[in-house]
Amino acid sequence: MAEALVDVLCFIDGSEDELMDQDDAVKVMEGVAHVVITLPSDQQQELIALLGEMAAAETNPARREFLEEFPEGFGLIDDLS
Repeated sequence: MAEALVDVLCFIDGSEDELMDQDDAVKVMEGVAHVVITLPSDQQQELIALLGEMAAAETNPARREFLEEFPEGFGLIDDLS
């Protein structure tokens, strides 16, 4: 399920204006962020760990970067800088 979610979000994130209305893209991304930040803490930690494993195994640099940035970008962890 996480793999499919990442596939969809990565597609949306990388879509040009001609492929997807950017307002709709933002709504989808914000909707996912709301869902993941309302997960119980243990499920959030499981998702963070799974995303880390997926990133470590990913050979596509753009997808790896998306996976690595997912926890912070979707509100699962605070800004690390």
